[in-house]
Amino acid sequence: MTDPYWPGEHRAGDHFTASTLREAMTAVEAAWLDSLVAAEIAPADARVDLADLVQPYHEEWLAEENEAGGNPAVALVSLLRSVLEDDQPTAAAWLHRGLASQDVVDTALMLMAQDAVTELRIDIRGQAERLAVLASTHRGTPMVARTLTQHAVPTTFGLKAAQWLAGVLDAYDGLAALTFPVQIGGAAGTHAAVVELGGRPQDLVVDMAQRLGLAPAAPWHTRRTAVTRLGDALVRCTDAWGRIAEDVLTLSRPEIGELSEGTGGGSSTLPQQHNPVLSVLVRRAAMTTPMLGATLHLAAAQQVDERADGAWHAEWSALRDLARRTLVAGSHTFDLVADLQVDPGRMATTLHAAREDVGAEQWSMAELVGRTPAYAYLGIATELVDSVLGRARSTLGETPKETPPEPS
Repeated sequence: MTDPYWPGEHRAGDHFTASTLREAMTAVEAAWLDSLVAAEIAPADARVDLADLVQPYHEEWLAEENEAGGNPAVALVSLLRSVLEDDQPTAAAWLHRGLASQDVVDTALMLMAQDAVTELRIDIRGQAERLAVLASTHRGTPMVARTLTQHAVPTTFGLKAAQWLAGVLDAYDGLAALTFPVQIGGAAGTHAAVVELGGRPQDLVVDMAQRLGLAPAAPWHTRRTAVTRLGDALVRCTDAWGRIAEDVLTLSRPEIGELSEGTGGGSSTLPQQHNPVLSVLVRRAAMTTPMLGATLHLAAAQQVDERADGAWHAEWSALRDLARRTLVAGSHTFDLVADLQVDPGRMATTLHAAREDVGAEQWSMAELVGRTPAYAYLGIATELVDSVLGRARSTLGETPKETPPEPS
């Protein structure tokens, strides 16, 4: 899947594509048939492999029929039944019994989300390892701290990298805390059909969750916490990466030149430009994902009755775009921090040139207590770096280190 309007979108792979959604919904239907047979509600010959029943030539028909049903599960169930009814009529008769279309779509979304989050956590571990190297290597590399765009006091690049790392670890913690609940409730979340069939809904939900690798849960048709928590965790990722990109964009300006991307992009008209393309693309994601997360919250607030009339439907594309854009931004951020170029000499030159401005607070503090200012004015910068590195080791295990550079 590629999108010329979103350069780099191919990095999201097959996550949340139309075919992946169909495969996930088919897996839900197959697992439900297995659960019905295991519970001795459906006969043994109702169990069937559904994976290869949908062929490429069905895709166009499914896409058009989705409109008539209002959601992608209705057309899929109709197609599966029509394919099964001649050779496997028992499976056709029992397919989808006790489920609602929302059960199928929501559970499929959770399956896809779990896969996407697994990949994101791998990307974030890689980002954190590289940021830990930067923080450790440059824990004593002095530079100007900037507040409200102006020179403030001295700091270290190690502390800046450690702050980036802390944000990435926050995002990792948010992803790690997620649960992906199965959605099984029937037409109105009461399991009435399952009870009528003679089954025990609680047991079927647990069995279904185990088969799919999801968490068992009570029906959550119009309680959308699982979706909004997922959206919030994804946006927290792009928030953290956006902050890194903003710093790189600022500090790679030619008049500053303290950072640069390892492989910058070119310009169609300006041959001298070494554009920070990765940072630009990460910033793009950070500017757009919060609105997608807000759509999920708006949809959650607009839920009504036992199944919603439009608010549920508004989630699907928002969640798809949010997940895919976050995956792309995560991959871009990994490349950005993996090859980020740091210029300690340029940092030292800027700090020296601004010594009167950045020393103003130090002199005023020293005068207040009647002593001569110390050479350095870095507070506990190194201790703060070490604290974040300790958190990274606790969260991720041992992180790589490099020998700090020689003072310039």
